[in-house]
Order: sequence, then C-alpha cells, then structure tokens
Amino acid sequence: MTPLTDEALIALIDDVESDRAERKVAWAGSAPEKGRQAVCAFANDLPNHNEPGVLFIGVKDDGTFADANFEVTDQLLQTLADIKTDGKITPPPTLTVAKRNLRGRDVAVVTVWPSDAPPVRLEGRVWIRTGPRRDQATAQDERILVEKRRYKDRSFDAHPITGASLVELSKSYFENEYLPQAVARDVLDLNGRSYEERLASLGMIVDVDESFPSVAGLMTLGSSPRTWIPSFYVQFLRIDGTEWGDPVIDEQEIDGNFDTMLRRLDDKLKAHTVVSVDFTSGTTTEVRKSNYPLSALQQLVRNAIMHRSYDGTNAPVRVYWFNDRIEISNPGGPYGSVTVENFGRPGINDYRNPVIAGVLKTLGFVQRFGFGIAEARRALAANGNPPLEYEVQPANVLAIVRTA
Repeated sequence: MTPLTDEALIALIDDVESDRAERKVAWAGSAPEKGRQAVCAFANDLPNHNEPGVLFIGVKDDGTFADANFEVTDQLLQTLADIKTDGKITPPPTLTVAKRNLRGRDVAVVTVWPSDAPPVRLEGRVWIRTGPRRDQATAQDERILVEKRRYKDRSFDAHPITGASLVELSKSYFENEYLPQAVARDVLDLNGRSYEERLASLGMIVDVDESFPSVAGLMTLGSSPRTWIPSFYVQFLRIDGTEWGDPVIDEQEIDGNFDTMLRRLDDKLKAHTVVSVDFTSGTTTEVRKSNYPLSALQQLVRNAIMHRSYDGTNAPVRVYWFNDRIEISNPGGPYGSVTVENFGRPGINDYRNPVIAGVLKTLGFVQRFGFGIAEARRALAANGNPPLEYEVQPANVLAIVRTA
C-alpha cells in the first residue's frame, strides 16, 4: 500500500467530479455518517479503478480548503482510524489515515484501498460511487461486485468448496437468523434478490452461476462444516495438573457452525471457571472473584478462530486448561502487516480471513475489530491476573493466561 503523492492527492482535490474523492470541510454534523458511506463505496470500487479512493477532511466540496483555523489534531486522526475497527463496515476496510500538508494547508487524508471481498457493507447496506455521488447498490450493482470478487486474489475463506452444494447450507438459518442481522431491514424488503443472490452477496457462495458454498459459507451455514474443513473445530482439554502428561479430566472436540461452536465453547469455559467468595473483606456483602475473567478467555479464543490459517493444515485451535494457566494455540502465525516483532501492539492488525471477520461481527461475537488482545489484557488486569503472555512463531501463536 504505497501512499499517494502530494501531486496525486491535489489532483483528486481539484477534480470535483471524481468518484475517487470525498471532501468534508470538518468532521462534524452529518460528515461522520457520509464519510463512512464514502469509505464503504471506495472499498467496493464498483467502477473497477483498482486504485484507492480518498476521504479528505479539511477540504470543501468545491475543492478549496477549510478556513485557516482548521486543525488536524491527534484526536481527529484517531477518530478517523476507528472507521476501520469500530465494526460498522464489514468486511473491515483496508485504509490508512495521515495528516498531510497540501498547498501549505494541513488536511486529514483517509486512503481506502479496494476490497478483495466485495460487497462491503456499512451497517447492512452496500454503498457505491457513481461519479461524485454516493448511492446504495441495486441488486444489479451487487451482482457486479460479486463477479469482481470471483476474479480477485481471494482470501482462503472466500474460496469455493467445489465438492459441496447448496443443500449443505441451512436455508432456514440463513433466512431467519443470519440474513436479518447482516442486511438492513429496508434493503431486505426490496424485491429482486433471489436466495442465491443473497447468499452470493454475503460471501456464502461464490456467485449465482457458480453456486458452490465458500469456506466461510460452510462455516456459517453448514450443517456439518467439519466434514469439508477438517481443521474447523476447537480441541478442549482440562488437565488436572501443571505439566503435560498429568491426568485429563475433561476432553472435548467442539465443532458445528460458528454460532453453535462458539456458544458451546462459552458453556465449556463457564463450566470450568471457578468463582471464589470472600467474606473477610469487612463489608456486609460478599465479594466474588473468578480465577479467570470470562470476557478475556472469549476474546482470545474468538481471536484465534478468526485469525488462524485454515489452509494447508488440519490442526484445530487448542485450548489446554492446566491448574495454573490456560494455553490457547492458534495454527496461524502473523499475517500481512502483523509481524512477529509487532504482534499485539495497539493499532497493528490485518485480516487473513476478512469474510470470517465480517461473519463474527454480524453474529455479535466480535464488537470491534483489532481490540481483542487489548480487551483481554484489560480484563485480566482488572481481575488481578498476571499479564497476558504470547509466544509468536511464523506458523503458530500461543497465548498463555495465568490464574489470578
């Protein structure tokens, strides 16, 4: 992702008819809503420019700059960066935020690269650019975006499983549970989208003409996804001791679609979490404390499921619960802009499985993107647990949580 030059940015500012530029004089009023619509549209890249679109803050609609007292603050830049991670746009867009000085004036520049997994949605709606205007996509627009996805270098979770067919997907679950959470009600009420077109638009099948379920489609809607994706399960062990080889008192392979698997896993984590009661603190009410905060364990396991590699391995996510610690092993090392050196650093994130990330956000298992590790660390500290430990290797990530 090479940043655009000053000359390229100025050319976009000057071209008031361009469908690759959105200008906002300030980030106030309706600007945040319309700015997110523009980011969604740039990520969809319906005109197929294969070049980034740019959201300018500090520039008027006519291409002139804001008043001289306009200031690009760190708070503004952080607010703009949150567009990527606040979970309103799925799959999460690829974007950068920077303060640039153009023609002697400071402006905030949000550069958005076309998505490899369109259609991209903002709160259940697909936005596109037609010249300088933003519009919601029609059914035909969505079909074009799905067709674009076929010919991009797709992430593995968007690949078709050519041996499977539509009968592997639960139509009732899709229409009654998943679809109402994924697509805005007013869009659902529009006519003209068949069952297959809706599946394709949400990445559950490749497209209407090639209606093989995708990897993410089977994981989300499949009646038996592990049949087709052997690594799609969580191996849980409760070990009565602190060493490998100590007795195993609970063992289970937890599988099913995302909703079933993650809810069963939550039940397993709750069942083994010990809550102690303190009557000696001098207060008239009892004080309850867990050996592990459930929210931290949920964040770490869901993070592993979302970011792991499903390609070229049959290894599951492993949750091994010892008497003094929990080890969560993810068969997938750092990806993209995340490296062994910067792993876990705030603001550094990338998505090996963008369709899966969108599914987990839709189902409510992820609230914001890129905050799982930070939330786990916060919850552990609040509960009195030692700091979260990570052992990061090129093909595996091990998280170690020690008891309070």
